[in-house]
Amino acid sequence: MTDELLVIRAQLGERAALAELLARWRVPVWTYVRRMLDGERADDVTQEIWLAVVRGLPRLREPGRFAPWLFTIARRSVTDRLRGEYAWAREASGFGDASGGTAGEGIAEDPAEAAVDRAALVSVLSELPVPEREILVLFYLEDLPVEECAYICQIPAGTVKSRLNRARRLLRQRLEEKGYRP
Repeated sequence: MTDELLVIRAQLGERAALAELLARWRVPVWTYVRRMLDGERADDVTQEIWLAVVRGLPRLREPGRFAPWLFTIARRSVTDRLRGEYAWAREASGFGDASGGTAGEGIAEDPAEAAVDRAALVSVLSELPVPEREILVLFYLEDLPVEECAYICQIPAGTVKSRLNRARRLLRQRLEEKGYRP
């Protein structure tokens, strides 16, 4: 059954359809949020996202655009959390960035090497500016096309492409600085 049909059925009050949508998208949403925030914050924000989805689903006008709508809510929730923490950190210390860490996928044959690669990638991703980190996560880790990334981030597709280019360049530079070679 397609997401569009599940959305329509959920909008008509069918609880099983809503449960299926939540089950289908629970892991992708949590993964996206987890890549933008640390674990504890990711859990909190993910709960906020699903509450917003359940509340907003009856008003979704284009059921076929469920995934971009869902990730727009997720992005807004992550951004709100980062803004709030950044403002709090600035007030508390007078400076600083409270953007938190992210998670990424390291690729290696040896499990110990994979753990080291993953830690390095997480460290480097957390150093990237939020707009570039967000685009990398959406495009590469969530496997969304440029057009959906643009819709979610509310920016033109050309801006997505330029941020991807800049993000790849920054990621490469930071990895090289840490001793990794392409």
